[in-house]
Amino acid sequence: MTATLTRCEWRGMAGDPLYEAYHDTEWGVPEYDSRALWEKLVLDGFQAGLAWITILRKREAFRAAFDGFDPEKVARYGEADRTRLMADAGIVRSNAKIDAAINGAKIFLEMRDRGEDFSAFCWGFTGGKPVQNTWTAFGQVPAQTELAVEVSKALKAKGFKFVGPVIVYAWMQAVGMVNDHLTGCFCHDRVKELAR
Repeated sequence: MTATLTRCEWRGMAGDPLYEAYHDTEWGVPEYDSRALWEKLVLDGFQAGLAWITILRKREAFRAAFDGFDPEKVARYGEADRTRLMADAGIVRSNAKIDAAINGAKIFLEMRDRGEDFSAFCWGFTGGKPVQNTWTAFGQVPAQTELAVEVSKALKAKGFKFVGPVIVYAWMQAVGMVNDHLTGCFCHDRVKELAR
């Protein structure tokens, strides 16, 4: 008999292999790679107003459309690329979000060129370690926190767009800056052990 795993109580996840795999192997795992952190921030920006599963199902199309989220390439996108992206049914087509992604790539590179590592900048808000929360029920998990407001303000000050506190908190959860797996979820302790 196979044991049933206890997971977080995400609406629509139960029985969806893609969603379950994302929850089980990626969400909440601390990410320290600057490029990967930026990619996830862009994707969370595209999620604004949509369910995360929509973005998750389109993620590979996003990666193809945005040259693997290579900031060097995305920063050079011009009108032809904007037109191409707006015609791509595989992604979320929004001029404002596409422009935010292109602008974000430029900011990412400007930071790098000034000697400011994006990962060090992001993780500096938590002292380099994930915030370990102990929620027992989905209803306890906040949509944003004071820390997310602080990170949001700092990202906006750099010029990033689609980085309001709710988007930023979802991103912080996804990249493991906070461990918001419920304590009863089989991932909670495993993710906690991955903290540097």
